Amino acid sequence: MWTLRAAVRRGLPLLRAACSFREVLAPAPQDRCVRALSTFGGKNPDKSRLLSGSGGEAIARKGWKEEGEEEDETGVEDEEVEELLLEREPLLPQGAQRVFLLHPDVKWGAKKQTLTRAELQVAEAKTLVHTLLNWSVEETMIVSTKTPDKKLVFGKGNFELLTEKIRGSPQITSVFLNVERMSPLTKKELEAAWGVEVFDRFTIVLHIFRCNAKTKEAKLQIALAEIPLLRSNLKNEVAHLDQQGGGSRYIMGSGETFLQIQQRVLKEKEIKIKKALEKLKKRRHLLRSQRKKRELPIISIMGYTNCGKTTLIKALTGDAAIQPRDQLFATLDITAHSGSLPSHMTVVYVDTIGFLSQLPHDLIESFSATLEDVAHSDVIIHVRDISHPETDLQKASVLSVLKNLNLPNQLLDSIIEVHNKVDLVESYESTEPNAITISALLGHGLEKLKAEIESAVLKATGKKLLTLNIKLEGAQLSWLYKEATVQEVDVIPENGTANVKVIISNSAYAMWQTG
Repeated sequence: MWTLRAAVRRGLPLLRAACSFREVLAPAPQDRCVRALSTFGGKNPDKSRLLSGSGGEAIARKGWKEEGEEEDETGVEDEEVEELLLEREPLLPQGAQRVFLLHPDVKWGAKKQTLTRAELQVAEAKTLVHTLLNWSVEETMIVSTKTPDKKLVFGKGNFELLTEKIRGSPQITSVFLNVERMSPLTKKELEAAWGVEVFDRFTIVLHIFRCNAKTKEAKLQIALAEIPLLRSNLKNEVAHLDQQGGGSRYIMGSGETFLQIQQRVLKEKEIKIKKALEKLKKRRHLLRSQRKKRELPIISIMGYTNCGKTTLIKALTGDAAIQPRDQLFATLDITAHSGSLPSHMTVVYVDTIGFLSQLPHDLIESFSATLEDVAHSDVIIHVRDISHPETDLQKASVLSVLKNLNLPNQLLDSIIEVHNKVDLVESYESTEPNAITISALLGHGLEKLKAEIESAVLKATGKKLLTLNIKLEGAQLSWLYKEATVQEVDVIPENGTANVKVIISNSAYAMWQTG
């Protein structure tokens, strides 16, 4: 008992300590000892694992920082984040993998896909695999099933054929079952039958997220999404210990079983992650308040993953530091970049996480706090890869998530739809009258888009773009500089007046007229 308490105080992985007690009570092979899922307290001596980044939102503009923003003023210390992420088990095996991509084609029922085809779902799954370093698809197969919720997913005949094929293909090192989530029992049974590791869509996507996360907030959000997976894995591991006669035993004097202890550890970790994310949420609220004081219009760029959002922001801002990547989920952190519209009005473009069809629910939930920022936008731009064969399904996926964010109806109704990558479609003509066709990479259509953005911003913020004639004598010009955004002053010396081009709110313009 005292050793267990000491283990918790020193930050020793709790279940490793538990396993040492188990060996005294009922010796078992070392390789089956339940692996620690988390560590609390203590410092990690490996300095290379310290996390960096400012967390919250990155504001990218030359020579401009949010007021009071310092390099690491998020309210969440590096050591605190490191503690929460310490001892995370790899989600996928290390090194190269030759994958057998298996897609269950549901023939009828609630899980039958009506908006897409199995071939297109397989193509997207291939892209997910190729996103992983040194992973390749050895072979793909679409197999029909009437029982996707059954333990073995497929019927007896198809399952036996698959088992024979996979067992008889030594080049295959793992199987990617293209379903959103496998139950722990299904995973266990399939791996036992096929002799290789089996992964579902959730595990693959979660690993990609983990690899691409840069800021503290993104890393913590992914760690939060991992909790349900860890709970499932824990039950499997403890069930195995039960078969060996040790999983349900109480640790000496503690009054808790191995399962109860580890469940408590996971619950404590979940609470700590949520508290750390709440601190970062308050930080984002502060940044929003500072932007509001500056009256900077916020434009959120949203779309399906790899549709060209970051490339579009680079084209709109001219920021050479932005480096788009041609891969899924390259952007996981909310980043903000300043740009100017034709009237020289400064705006902030916000790059957001990309969407995916059948994006696992736990991932959507963990990133919901980040996506709250979208609700505070003045304008939303929905970018579509019009060259993709499933562009309509991708649109439906994005709009479905947006509606679930409880955005104001006014914001939803004013979304600007942008058809990107028209250079990849010969003689493209949009059938949607309000869509704007562009090529962000080549710069086609950007001037029209900027004009549309400016019109939407002026409407959303209640501002007008006007040219006012003023007398240079008096305080009119200084009043405009104070209450509006002066764009241009054209002095007429012969009569002592000037034409002043301004962006002015309705309330300020009413004061101007009555003054």
